[in-house]
Amino acid sequence: MKPRDLLLALAVVVVWGINFVVIDVGLEGIPPLLLSALRFFFAAVPAIFLLGKPQVPWRYVVGVGLALGVAKFGLLFIAMDHGVPAGLSSLVLQSQVIFTVLFAIAVLRERPRPAQLAGIVIACVGIALIVLDKKLSAPVGAIVLVIVAAGFWGVSNTITRYAKPPDTLRFMVWVSAVAVVPLLLLSLLTEGAHADVDALRGIRLSGIGAIAYLAFAATLFGFGVWGYLLRQYDASTVAPFSLLVPVVGMSAAWVLRGEAVGPQQAIAAVLVIGGMACTIVRRRAPRKVETELHRSVHAG
Repeated sequence: MKPRDLLLALAVVVVWGINFVVIDVGLEGIPPLLLSALRFFFAAVPAIFLLGKPQVPWRYVVGVGLALGVAKFGLLFIAMDHGVPAGLSSLVLQSQVIFTVLFAIAVLRERPRPAQLAGIVIACVGIALIVLDKKLSAPVGAIVLVIVAAGFWGVSNTITRYAKPPDTLRFMVWVSAVAVVPLLLLSLLTEGAHADVDALRGIRLSGIGAIAYLAFAATLFGFGVWGYLLRQYDASTVAPFSLLVPVVGMSAAWVLRGEAVGPQQAIAAVLVIGGMACTIVRRRAPRKVETELHRSVHAG
């Protein structure tokens, strides 16, 4: 990877890791579903009018918008609002790798490698340690919501693989637009119009900053650069950087929010990240075979 692209990959990792602390800050004054709706509104507007159509069938845009924008982020924000710490959220959410592999097996009929199956088992043990940690202050039900959110992330990954968007940034802008109205309706139904109006009237500078960070840094910059990197390099070169997101997330939560990591949680983190590594890291193919595979992928 070129030095500039390496720095871009690391920048995305840092932005996505700190993202969880920013969510925590935003939730201090804004209801979770309303915060998610505002995040996607400003990610979509005005970009939606500048970038053009998504270049993939609309069913894929709607599917990812509902799975990723509404279900995944909606449940994540609710879980964090109910007490799941930012650092722990960044770790548990990475169980999406497990669901992505399982959905690829079930829906895309992919044959799992032994290392992937081993990685799923290792990561599941790590998640179980988190859920069974008696010293954890977060409610078990809220942690389960983060796991369900990770499952919906796996769904959106599977749909995205079907869609194969040529421009990830444009695709994400339209996905963001799809998510806004359902999130606003759910917010009105569950959080109440009075609470939403009060939150908007009394919004603080920290809340505005959180919305801006979530919309422009985490969504537009993060997904835009990640899509660029995936177009420039093989997925096996780019994907391992995602292993650093929970590391940054937990470190940022410790430094900025004072979230301590207990021994059992530390062991769980090693197991989850190690399991993720097993699912995405593979041995390089011989040069000739690798070249043919690269050509076939681009020809397809």
